[in-house]
Amino acid sequence: MGPLHIRISHALRAFRLEIALEVGTETVALVGPSGAGKTTVLRVIAGLVRPEHGAVSVGDDLWLDTRTGVSLPPERRSVGLVFQEYALFPHMTVAENVAYGGRARVAELLERFRLAPLAQARPAELSGGERQRVALARTLAREPCVLLLDEPLAALDTETRASLRAELSERLRELGLPTLLVTHDYGDAAALADRIGVLAEGQIVQLGTAADLVAAPTSAFVAEFTGLNVLRGVARPRPDGLTEIRLDDGSILYSTDVGSGHVGLVVFPWEVTLARSAPVDSARNHLSGRIRTLTPVGNRVRVRVGPLTAEITAASAAQLELRHGEHVVATFKAAGTRLVPLA
Repeated sequence: MGPLHIRISHALRAFRLEIALEVGTETVALVGPSGAGKTTVLRVIAGLVRPEHGAVSVGDDLWLDTRTGVSLPPERRSVGLVFQEYALFPHMTVAENVAYGGRARVAELLERFRLAPLAQARPAELSGGERQRVALARTLAREPCVLLLDEPLAALDTETRASLRAELSERLRELGLPTLLVTHDYGDAAALADRIGVLAEGQIVQLGTAADLVAAPTSAFVAEFTGLNVLRGVARPRPDGLTEIRLDDGSILYSTDVGSGHVGLVVFPWEVTLARSAPVDSARNHLSGRIRTLTPVGNRVRVRVGPLTAEITAASAAQLELRHGEHVVATFKAAGTRLVPLA
C-alpha cells in the first residue's frame, strides 16, 4: 500500500498539536508525558477525531484532507487499532473475539499467536499477555494497511511487561506494516520501535533511533525522558579546553563538550561509578551523597545518589554492600558527559 503520511494542526486545551510524520514499513513510537497529544494523533489517523487542518494518506489512498473536504469514516479506513485495555468482548471466547475482526484468517491467527489451545477460553480466564495477543490477532484479522497501538504494554504488570517486549517486537517486524505506537514509557519505545519521536506540548522535538536519542539528545527534556541524568548549571570555557559547570549548589563539574551560559550536563547512568570514598584516578567529576534508592533491573542495579542515577552491575552492588541511606561517592569522567542548552 505504501507509507503512512500524517500532517496535523489541531488545537488542544493547553497548546496546539503540530506534527508532520512519514511511517514506512517500520514501527515508529511517539513518546512523551501524559497530555502531550500522543493519543490524539492515533485518533486522527483512525478517523475518530477530525483535526482543524491536516491530511492522512497511505500510499495513494487519501483518508483525510481538510483542504479538499475529504474525510473517510473510520470503517472505510484500513486501520487496526489496539486499545490500551485491549477492549475484548468478555462474553465471547478467544476464537469469537478474533473472528469479530474477520473470519477468513481465524485459524491461522490463533496458531500464529499461540492461542489455539485457548480458543474456547474467555478473556477473564487469560493472563495479561494472552489478552494482548488476542487483541492483536483480532486487529490483524481485519487485514489492515496501518497498525496503531495505544500504550500496548501499559496494562501489564512489570514482570510480564519485560518478557513481552521482545515477543511483541518480533511480531511487529514480521508484520511489515506501517505501525505507529504511543507510550509514555521510553523503555517500551526503545524495545519496540525502529524510530522514536519525542513529543512535547504537541510537537516532535526530536526524532531518531533509540541509540540516537541517548547518544545525542538535543535538549534537557529529551535527555531526561530517555533516562539520562541532567544536572543544571552555568558553564564557562577553561584555558585547558575543558568546560567548567557550576551547579546550583556550588559544586564544580567538568565536560569535554564546549558550552557556555545555562546548560544541562548530561551524564549517562552507565558512565557513573560508585565507591565508598573518592578514588584516585583520571576522572574529574566526583559527587558525594547518600543512597536514596536501589532498583534491580535485570542483572544490573540503578542506584540514586543525590541528583544522580548510576547503573552498575548486580555483582558490583553486592561487592560494595550498598544499602539505602549510606554515603557513597559517584564518579564520572569529563569525556563521559554531554552539554545541552537550557531554554
